[in-house]
Amino acid sequence: MWLDQVIGTIEKNPVIGYASHSAPATEPTAIAALVLLAHGKQESAKRASDFLINTQSSDGSVGVRQNEPDPQWPTSLAVLAWHAFDKLAYATNIEQGVNWMLQAKGKAMEQTDDMGHNTQLVGWSWAEGTHSWIEPTAFHVLALKTVGRGDHPRTREAITLLLDRQLPTGGCNYGNTSVLGQMLRPHIQPTGIALLALAGEQDQGNRIAKSVAWLRKALSKETTRASLAWGLLGLAAHRITLPSATQWLESAAQQVQSHDNSPHKLALLALAAAGPRLLTPDS
Repeated sequence: MWLDQVIGTIEKNPVIGYASHSAPATEPTAIAALVLLAHGKQESAKRASDFLINTQSSDGSVGVRQNEPDPQWPTSLAVLAWHAFDKLAYATNIEQGVNWMLQAKGKAMEQTDDMGHNTQLVGWSWAEGTHSWIEPTAFHVLALKTVGRGDHPRTREAITLLLDRQLPTGGCNYGNTSVLGQMLRPHIQPTGIALLALAGEQDQGNRIAKSVAWLRKALSKETTRASLAWGLLGLAAHRITLPSATQWLESAAQQVQSHDNSPHKLALLALAAAGPRLLTPDS
């Protein structure tokens, strides 16, 4: 079975990069830790979690790689991995990471007619000093909810931001809704990640329901691998499982293995197969 093979490979080497033989990176390693924990591989998950500690800076942030402290958005994923593994053993690292997350902010922009979304709402950005975007904001919301900060003002404003960035017909783009009067197209990956963060939230205006409906129709066997994984996780967080999901994941894993054998993509597919439990504790 493809999943057993992928889990076995990650178990042997849980500190992974984006591509085969590339330098280890924090995002894929955090995903690997969550996958291993979901399948009861504690020893290997600890190796991944400890690697994340070695990338944590004195201010609590976690950079993209060792010796690459910027950008710092992977802090959210590291906190998720540490909390899932052992929230007491990693309490200091989690607290430092959370403290950094609560002071880090995306840059608000002057509201103009050129932008369709509320540019004054503050979430999190990919890089310091830039505007808030869907994916880093959603990852930080997931982490803060997981550690019990779901009611913190920063988390609530970020939830409002994610709702504001949903497109009128469902789904979301990477950060904008409309630009210069032109409505942008929805994309699967940011929609799935946003829906993970929005699980359990009140759906005023049916914005979440519209995005769930759009995502359900948009996913197919042709969906690219990372987008498929995040899309299925987003739906699962809202208790929707597509009948063909298992077949799609197997086919996607086989494509990755025959193409670039990316450990990051394989870890994402394995995480999608495990479901969103470690990402959305209340789902």
